[in-house]
Amino acid sequence: MQDDTRVALITGAGHGIGKASAKLMAARGWTVAINDLKPEFVEEAVAEITSAGGKAIPVVQNVGTREGVYAAVETVMKEAGQLDVMVNNAAWVRYQAIPDVAPETVERMLQVGFNGVIWGIQAAAEVMDDSRGGAIVNVASAAGFRSAPRSLVYSGIKAGVMGMTRAASAELGARNIRVNAVAPSAVPTEGTQKHRNADLDAKRIAHTPLGRLGTVDDIARAIVYLSAPESDFVTGQVLLVDGGINTANL
Repeated sequence: MQDDTRVALITGAGHGIGKASAKLMAARGWTVAINDLKPEFVEEAVAEITSAGGKAIPVVQNVGTREGVYAAVETVMKEAGQLDVMVNNAAWVRYQAIPDVAPETVERMLQVGFNGVIWGIQAAAEVMDDSRGGAIVNVASAAGFRSAPRSLVYSGIKAGVMGMTRAASAELGARNIRVNAVAPSAVPTEGTQKHRNADLDAKRIAHTPLGRLGTVDDIARAIVYLSAPESDFVTGQVLLVDGGINTANL
């Protein structure tokens, strides 16, 4: 598979980590399909990529449903004729104390962040060409390794994403489809701003060996690596991108 002919679909790519990943892939000459539920996010991301000379396909679908994921993949196949990279990035997140966890919150988080990954793996694997191979990258979280209060549902989902990554890699390896995950620590994005405060960020920085918070570009570079030829013998791995916070005892 030639690097500059790859076609990638990124869910939840209208902002944050997904958008940053799309921009880096487009800069490498890949065609990038931008998925988000909000049309305005998709339009903005596509415009930014195309104005910089990149190739982007708009895909407005709800990837919290199997039908939405399959429709997204169908759009990519219709527009580009192939799918080489699938990044299951979309999530809907709420942090709640255990007594406050509500059924509707659990259901929506599972639909997007857990079920959506299952359907993303399934739909991508159906269309990926065995001779070309393929790469599936799931976005997990450092919270799947070491968690915090108010994250019962979130941590459980992200730990599940890691398990699915390993299982899918074992099953799809024979078809030359690699499946890996990235596990970011807390990264400032549009979606996480409402959950952040200066005191908490200062505490995280103090416990991070590299002495700073991560950025969306830090995570995007890891996603691109796991999607690219540089990692063609890497599968079944969960790459922590956390500045060392999960393995330090500062």
